[in-house]
Amino acid sequence: MLFDFNGTLARSVAWGVPHREVFERHGLRQAGRLWGDEWSVLPADGETHEEHSRDHESYRRWELDRLRRRALVCGVPPNQVDALVADLYRESRALTMRRYDDAVEALARLDRLGVVSAICSNWYWELDEAIEQAGLAGTFAVTVTSAHAGWRKPDPRIYQRTLRECDLRPAEALFVGDMWGPDVLGPRAVGMRAVHLCRPKRAVREVPPPLLPGVWRVSGLSEVVDLVEGLTC
Repeated sequence: MLFDFNGTLARSVAWGVPHREVFERHGLRQAGRLWGDEWSVLPADGETHEEHSRDHESYRRWELDRLRRRALVCGVPPNQVDALVADLYRESRALTMRRYDDAVEALARLDRLGVVSAICSNWYWELDEAIEQAGLAGTFAVTVTSAHAGWRKPDPRIYQRTLRECDLRPAEALFVGDMWGPDVLGPRAVGMRAVHLCRPKRAVREVPPPLLPGVWRVSGLSEVVDLVEGLTC
């Protein structure tokens, strides 16, 4: 069983200072209007960065360089850009993650069924720290983050790497996540079945697309376990 992390197993309940406020702190209000929000400046779904994912420091330099280039495009003066980028980077990491109420029991039920659970997530380098903060440490046999892998969902290689580390074939795996492209279409393209998790208060507001063969839709993680029990009967 492969899970997405944010929006599926856990959610952010506290943030750092919004990026626009960081710009205002530096006297750069106009550039802040052009910048966008915290999530809009992240790497895009499907983006690859293998050469920057060799180690933590290489990835950190790449993240800072991305922020620096964007800041300059938004009109930040070169003599202010490094201090601004350092602040933006720090605030982007000031997330507090909390597990969903149904996560622990659902994962425990899967464990009792003998199901191997793993995470495959578009996330920062510090995925294991975020899992621990959410109260889910020690639960997963494998954790793969795009920062380490060098590929972001729905690039097929990040799913294939997770499957290899779990010693699973695609047909043996079920992927669970809240985003249609990265968590449903991507897994289906490599031969996994998928579960589209649409929580009643989900952050993503669009109307869910029609279901496809090999795809189910649920409103909570307990329904995922019920589905697994039905599939294994």
